[in-house]
This record gives sequence, C-alpha cells and structure tokens, in this order.
Amino acid sequence: MTIKAKIFFIKMLLAAVLAALACTSCRDAGTQEQTESAISENAGTQEQQSYEGILVNTPIEEMSVPEKKNPYDTLNVATYIMKADDTWFIADCYHDQIIYHDNLTDSLEEWSVLTDEVHYAHTIAADGVLLLIDDTENNRLLSFQKTQNGYVHTQTLENIGMKPHFVQYDEKRQVFMAWSSITGELYLIKRAAQPDENGVYPLYVDKLLKLDGLYGVYVRSFTVIDDEIYFVSGHNNQKIIKAAIGSDSLEILEEYAVPDELAGMVQIYKIQDYYYITISTDSTENQDYATIVRTKSLEALSGGDYEDVYEDFGLSGGTPYYVNEIEDRYYMTHHRTQENIIAFDVMDNTIENIEIIY
Repeated sequence: MTIKAKIFFIKMLLAAVLAALACTSCRDAGTQEQTESAISENAGTQEQQSYEGILVNTPIEEMSVPEKKNPYDTLNVATYIMKADDTWFIADCYHDQIIYHDNLTDSLEEWSVLTDEVHYAHTIAADGVLLLIDDTENNRLLSFQKTQNGYVHTQTLENIGMKPHFVQYDEKRQVFMAWSSITGELYLIKRAAQPDENGVYPLYVDKLLKLDGLYGVYVRSFTVIDDEIYFVSGHNNQKIIKAAIGSDSLEILEEYAVPDELAGMVQIYKIQDYYYITISTDSTENQDYATIVRTKSLEALSGGDYEDVYEDFGLSGGTPYYVNEIEDRYYMTHHRTQENIIAFDVMDNTIENIEIIY
C-alpha cells in the first residue's frame, strides 16, 4: 500500500469513528431530554419526586457510627438548643459543629459530635424520625436518622437559597420549614411516607414560598404564632412582617415598623401575654444595641412602647439569640459573654428561676 493510500485509509477510519461518537452523543442527548421531560411531568407528586443526596447505600441498621467526643470545653457562638429522643442538641455555630448529650449537667467535653461537616450551622429541628440541620454557609440542609447504632447522616439537600438560617418542624402541617435568610424564601420540606429499600426516610422540597420584599434583606428567623407566620426585622428593612401560609404563596397580612435601635432582630417568641424579641444590632449593625425587649403589641414598637428586660436575666454586653420552649421551661442561647445557654421560667408574665447551664 502506497503512502497516499495509507493516509486516505486513516482519514476514512477517523471519519467513521467521529460519526459513531456523534451518533452516540445524539442518543444520549435524546435520553437526557426524555428524562428531563419525565421529571417535569411528574413534578409535584410524592411518588415521582427525586430524592437527591441520599448518602446511605447499605441497610441503615448496618451502618457503623464512630463516636467522636466534643474537643472543646466551651461553646463558640451557641445559637440553638433543643431536645429530641431524650437527647439534647446544641448548635455550636462558630465551632462548626452540632453536639449532643443525654443531660445538661456534664461538662461539654462529655458531649458527642453529631456532625462537624458544617459551616455555621444555626438550628436543628426534629419530626420524631429525622433531625434536620441548616448548614448556613454551604447553602444546604443535612438530615440525620436514628438507628440502633446512633445517628446516621442520610441525606444532603443542596442549593437551599442563600444562607439558610432557621429550620423548624410544623406539627400541624407535618412539614419542615427552612428559611433562606437572604433571599426571602421559605422551603417546605416533607418526609416520604415510607422508607426506601435501605430503611432511609427521604426528604423532598414540597413547596417554595417567597416574600419578594425580603430579597436581599438579612432576616434571621420566623415564628409561627396562631397559625400565622412572623418574620423579624432585618437591619436594612426595619419592619416585622406577619403573613399567612397559602397553598402556594405567602400572603402579607400586616407590617409593623420598628425603631432604629431594634432593627437587627434575631427572633420573636410569644410567651404568655408578651412578644419577646431578641435583638442583635441596630440599623447600623452595631452590636452594642443587642438586648431583649418585650411588648404586648407589635404595633406599639415604632412608638417606643416596649420594655427592655435584658437586665432581668442578669446579663449585659452579649448577644441574646434564639429562644426555645423545652418541657415547660424556656432556653435561650447567648454569645459574646461566658453565659451561653440560659434556662428560665415565666410565671404570670414574670421572668423567674434563671439558670446558667453553660
């Protein structure tokens, strides 16, 4: 065979290979298009939901859970405390971990680490089967399921808005609610009715509700009170929003203006006749204005009709954060001082029995 003939043969062979690859690409593209079409057609039905991010691919009861003790003897910006399965959980935010233990009397070094694969996790919620954690700086949620060996990380829900900052479980609606603190988006997340073949209960985003006016506003939390939802003021919008949760939207019912010194709110929590509000900063993000106030009327805030109760706790100079009711007591996280977990009672609208836990 001459050199020219060899070159011609090689060119023909290359052309045939390229044609075959192009045909394969076309088939793959067609398959992908059909798959995307099927997902679009099935969106919104629980049976056809895509449960992305499930990490367990062996039977869940066979998963080993290595015990890891908390390496720290103090908390670094504790943001949330809750109890589930007779176990206490604390979001140790700036240590980038969630820790847990069976009592509040042992030293923190006796606590175990649920996860340290988070960056500034703020809250934990539970529905009786799963724990759900916001992984704020990674824009995602992590779910954990209890097994005979301990808690197993079963799923990661990615791309949950921007800085998901607050997650709660709504018993009435049987749904997790996760708040994207920068984009004004509330994710309603449901658990599958049945576990998969590995014993894992998958979660899926059922609805995404938006408040367009809160896009770009740093809002740290929401509170469900009397079936309505309250969003605290951010330093750059200076108003509390009360909304109703509709079938596919959030409907604004009321807006309450707040003064400059209360603008950077953390949380509203209704206790007996008062709305208690923890404050992180004023409208200029100055932490010197951090405090706790209470009022019987949110309408009265703009006129300065509120009571500062921070000193009633024997605290000063720090930042009060989230409040949670656990077994008829109230627990508040607190940072920038050595008092990080505070328990208290409220009797006839009087704050009593204040106890520094950690």
